[in-house]
Parts: sequence; structure tokens; C-alpha cells
Amino acid sequence: MMSRTFNNTQPIYLQMIRRICRQVVRGELKAGDKLPSVREMAVQNGVNPNTVQRVYTELERLAIAETRRGLGSFITEDEERLKQLREDLKNEQIDTFIKDMSETGFSAEEIVEGVRQKLLITKAGRV
Repeated sequence: MMSRTFNNTQPIYLQMIRRICRQVVRGELKAGDKLPSVREMAVQNGVNPNTVQRVYTELERLAIAETRRGLGSFITEDEERLKQLREDLKNEQIDTFIKDMSETGFSAEEIVEGVRQKLLITKAGRV
């Protein structure tokens, strides 16, 4: 079940879309998995069913989910689309990180060196 907490910085439906996309990228939701019904998802998240309907509509527009008449909504089985979603989320995270670091005053070299050092520490198991 998803966390019911939402922040005030962006609409709830966008936060829910992002959570579902992250679950797909992490492998918690796989190609062909059935999503909860609109009502179930609304109860799980403490939101209005109209919000969930908007989430599902947007996921369908993004080709991440598909609605099967009479059966419900499912994660797409289009593996290429799911690979692209993973790539998109990776690039979005990297862009945000670089923007934040640059705005804080770090040079490209400092950012790269900092990431390299952290990866070496993590790889060595000393997180």
C-alpha cells in the first residue's frame, strides 16, 4: 500500500502518478499487473475517487497503464515504454540533482568528484 502522506507543493494526482511510476521502475509493479480499483485506490490513499480517476486517465495518456473494459486498469505490457519510463525518471533525478548542486555553488568538477567518491564508498559497503 502507498503512503497516504502528500506534500503541498504539487497536486495530489501528480504525486500519485509519480509514486506509481516509481513503483514500476523499482519493480514493485510489473508489466501486466492490475492496479487497484478506483474506489480501492481512493480509500488506500485517503483521496476522492475523482482524483484516482484522473491519475488512471493520465497514466493511460502516458502509455504507462491501460484500461481493459470491464476488467480494470493494468500496467502496460509494452516493455519498451517501461524502459523509457525508467530512463526518463533517471534523467529527471539527475537533472534535479545537478540543478540543485549548481545553484548551491558547486562546479561540474566538484559534483562529478563528489558523486564518484560516494559511489566508491557505497561500493565498498561503507554507506
